[in-house]
This record gives sequence, structure tokens and C-alpha cells, in this order.
Amino acid sequence: MREPRPQNRYQALIEGIFFDHWQKDKKSFEFARTEIETKAAELGIELPRNVGDVVYAIRYRTTLPQTVLDTQSDGKEWIIEGAGRSRYRFRLVTATRIVPREDLIVVTIPDATPELIRAYALDDEQALLAIVRYNRLIDTFLGITTYSLQNHLRTTVAGIGQIEIDELYIGLDRNGCHYAIPVQAKGGNDQIGVVQTTQDIRFVEQRFSGMRCRAISVQFMAGGIVAMFELALQNDELRVVEERHYQLVPAERLDEEAIRNYRTP
Repeated sequence: MREPRPQNRYQALIEGIFFDHWQKDKKSFEFARTEIETKAAELGIELPRNVGDVVYAIRYRTTLPQTVLDTQSDGKEWIIEGAGRSRYRFRLVTATRIVPREDLIVVTIPDATPELIRAYALDDEQALLAIVRYNRLIDTFLGITTYSLQNHLRTTVAGIGQIEIDELYIGLDRNGCHYAIPVQAKGGNDQIGVVQTTQDIRFVEQRFSGMRCRAISVQFMAGGIVAMFELALQNDELRVVEERHYQLVPAERLDEEAIRNYRTP
């Protein structure tokens, strides 16, 4: 029988902070960012230069400690969300896992990504954002005209605190409606979750209240396929509005029959 994997240092820190506050039947509680530093000193754990990476890693790259997972009720899971400046909140929510469907058709489109960009992209997230931008995949997916306004936008949201939006697009449809489109890119083992989508939507509500928000998540699949999701919140739960899969190929590899089949009646 395989031995359970030992905790990493981030999990050990979050476990300690969680049980400093948790009580049975509690659905949410807050903790301060300074508690991460205090707990690290208590446990003799070396912190990263960016203390916030502890929470980021638990949100998107790894799992909560098993002792924390054991406190979850059926169909529920703990998330860590922002609760104001330098504060976080553990909250028990309905379990949601947004993963690409394996049975969805893959649409092939000609690859317009400059080779120089592909050669020097530093990581999966940067490469994915560049691919989406140069191939105008947001336009293709949503069926509107969009423009990249800013990427890696760091800002604050009232009641949440500091956030970072991977890329923010502004869009326009044929009726003249304006859209604010926050995009989150997930590469490697990062997971699409309710926390970042909620932050993105709340940002648009506060900063672009006169515009319609369409929150997008993009993720690499095996074989370089790009999965795209439009996400929305319904009763504080994450829901998929639309999902599409795209594969970028050289023009000479486009399938003429498939292109005809893409046409809608």
C-alpha cells in the first residue's frame, strides 16, 4: 500500500491556522495575513518572499490538508477567499469542480501565434494568455469584438482586498452593448475555482457597473487543446454558461469537411 504523501510547508501552515479558529458546525471564519508569519515562526517553517503565495498555492495548486478535508460535510468544501485588506476567510461552500469535458467536439482554427512568442513564453499561463490574445479566441468564443485592456491587473475590491486579474478585455457587440471580460488562465495543475471567478465578477460590478460582465476561464488540455469556459455565479455557486474546445493548427492542416460541418443552419 502506498504511503500517504507528507504535507508540504504551505499545507502545514494552513492546517495550523485552520484549527486555531475552527469549531464544529462553523461555516466560516476569518484570519489575518500576519497569522501566516506567526504560525511559520511557531513551526519553524521558512516563508516565501511573497507570503500571499501560501494562500494562492492552496487555492489553485495543491489540496487542503487531509485533517481539514475531514471536517467537510458531504457535498461541501472549504475555500479561502479574501475578506478585506490583509485578511482571508475560510468558507464552507457547495463543492464545485470545473474541468474540461472529454466528450466535447474540438474546433480547429488556423494558428496565428507568432513563433517568436511561442519560443519565449516563460510559463504555461503566459503562453496561454498570448495564444488567446493573438488568435482572438475571446472574439471567437463570445461572438463579439474585444480588445485587451490590461493583463496581470493588480487592484483591490471592497470587502475582498487585493486581487489580480490575469487579463481584462473590453468588448462590443453589434447592438452597441459594452462588456467587461475578466479572463483567468490556468496551466499545469492549477484548478478553476469559485474564488477567482467571484473576485473577477465583483471587480467588474464595482469598477465597471455600467457594463455587462462575462467572466472567462481558459485552460490547456492534452495535445495543446485550449478549453474555454464562460462562468457565472448562481446563488454563490459557480456555474458553466458555455464551454468550447479549440485546437490551433497550421492553415494547411485545416479540414475542409470539418469547416463545413461547423456551419450553423
